[in-house]
Amino acid sequence: MAETGSRRRILVVGGSRGIGAEIVRSFTRGGDEVLFTYGSAEAAALALASETGATARKADAADRNAMAALIGEAGPFDIFIYNAAVLIYSSAFDVEAADADRLFDVNVRGAYHGSVEAARSMPDGGRIILIGSTNGDCVPFPGIAAYAMSKASLHGLARGLARELGHRNITVNVVQPGPTDTEMNPADAPHAAQLHGAMAIKRHGTAPEIAALVSYLAGPQAGWITGTSQTIDGGFGI
Repeated sequence: MAETGSRRRILVVGGSRGIGAEIVRSFTRGGDEVLFTYGSAEAAALALASETGATARKADAADRNAMAALIGEAGPFDIFIYNAAVLIYSSAFDVEAADADRLFDVNVRGAYHGSVEAARSMPDGGRIILIGSTNGDCVPFPGIAAYAMSKASLHGLARGLARELGHRNITVNVVQPGPTDTEMNPADAPHAAQLHGAMAIKRHGTAPEIAALVSYLAGPQAGWITGTSQTIDGGFGI
């Protein structure tokens, strides 16, 4: 990994909006070189690239060959952050099989293949950070079985890769946000009061709060933290 104070090379998969965009901003403010991917949100991605000086690349996070080609062309990276995700809110009995498969392709297969591919060329001391969800540990309401399963799978991925990469001082961790004020889950949504009722700290989190935890795990002070799931949810899941 690049030495402290030097410019690190970072790939954020799924970085055009919400938490991902704030992660991009956080690292570029620190002087790091950031490449981020986007799917359909081209206007938001180009605006973020212009704002931050990061590089935007359109790529399907679930396309193993495309991600391998991108990492091979633009890597190696000191830090790999997987933020891409699909959310389905519906009864498990009503979800179309193709939609569930797409969710698993992005949330699980994409995270696995992207992490492994990035690790192949990552310098010793690197960081892999997977953006999960508090729903990987707790499911307080029906309708998110597929999503919760996909986020829970990141625990096993982090622990397994942490064992495989520990001899290279590469850490692998999951960050698990609770309800966070973004375009997908605004703090003033009609269901927000119900969510706040389940929290110890009764408000949505903010994207900068999540990005700050990611930045900590990516820094030198977190070099002995690996194989963990770090929950940041205002006590939603306690």
